[in-house]
Amino acid sequence: MKIGLIGCGNIGKFVLQSVNINGLLPGSRIEGVYSRHYDHANQIASEFVTNAYSSVSDLLQSDIDLVIEAANIYVVKDYAPVILESGKDLLIISVGALAELAFYEQLRQLCQDKKTKIYLPSGAIGGLDVLKAAMSVGQLDSVSITTRKPPQALPGAPLDSESILFEGSASKAIALFPQNINVSIILSLVGLGADKTNVKIISDPGVAKNSHCIEAAGSFGRLKLQVENDPMPNNPKTSFLAALSVLSTLKSRNEFIQVG
Repeated sequence: MKIGLIGCGNIGKFVLQSVNINGLLPGSRIEGVYSRHYDHANQIASEFVTNAYSSVSDLLQSDIDLVIEAANIYVVKDYAPVILESGKDLLIISVGALAELAFYEQLRQLCQDKKTKIYLPSGAIGGLDVLKAAMSVGQLDSVSITTRKPPQALPGAPLDSESILFEGSASKAIALFPQNINVSIILSLVGLGADKTNVKIISDPGVAKNSHCIEAAGSFGRLKLQVENDPMPNNPKTSFLAALSVLSTLKSRNEFIQVG
């Protein structure tokens, strides 16, 4: 599999290291990278033995099979339709862009028309298999997630006291915290939707790690799952598990036997 990468931040460099240097995805390579700052992309390309492109269109004209988005929700909105139109599969990390139902449906229709696929890594949470199973028969009643992070990971959070920064729907949460709450959108996509998924975001100076408490109820019973994640080095906004889930998604793409 030949892969293109948009975004050269922490997650992008982790995937480059894992695939191109450590060889953790046999038979696959990241053949090209794009960043809005070409000089930075060129430097990263040299470090990880790949090619830098000055535009997304040039990247798409190469013979890659799949594009990884590792930038932000605005890049997804700008380029996801173009990528799918070109016949390339797409792995989206900034899943908050899919909170808008009209945009989600646009991408779904493009996948159907162009015979392409979108992959959404599970990110920094678990329990998605339970929600998918319950939704398969329409018997999921409620879903909520409480996210607790150190204040350095949340813009504008007070540094000296615990504070509830947000409580409401996932659709409103992603509008206010686009870099921090992708996990709630993943929950909403497999569950009740962004307007019916409840989110609480807490800034806590007493914690050093990101944690998520997921609760759900339905005909299957009740789910309560607590996940505590180490942040990525040099980026407290991103859980390391989110980066690992990208690699896991790439690995499972070509597995003959898939679980879940």
